[in-house]
Amino acid sequence: MSERNVILYRMVLPEHVCPFGLLAKRMLDDAQMSFEDRLLRSREEVEAFKSDYCVATTPQLFVDGQRIGGSQEVADWLETVPA
Repeated sequence: MSERNVILYRMVLPEHVCPFGLLAKRMLDDAQMSFEDRLLRSREEVEAFKSDYCVATTPQLFVDGQRIGGSQEVADWLETVPA
């Protein structure tokens, strides 16, 4: 199988680290999935990301340019990925 382009966007602010982002990262790590971990480090970056991608929350996972969704969708997607 060819290598997938997997990107996780998650919020890591100085005063707050999103627990759902940590959960999504842990699930990908546990599945030994190779992914790029893109951190949104300011409220401005988070709001710009949400506006650019028309989403209400982070984290968001993209696979080969297609948005998968947040942490629950990451869990659902990982169940469909061949081992």
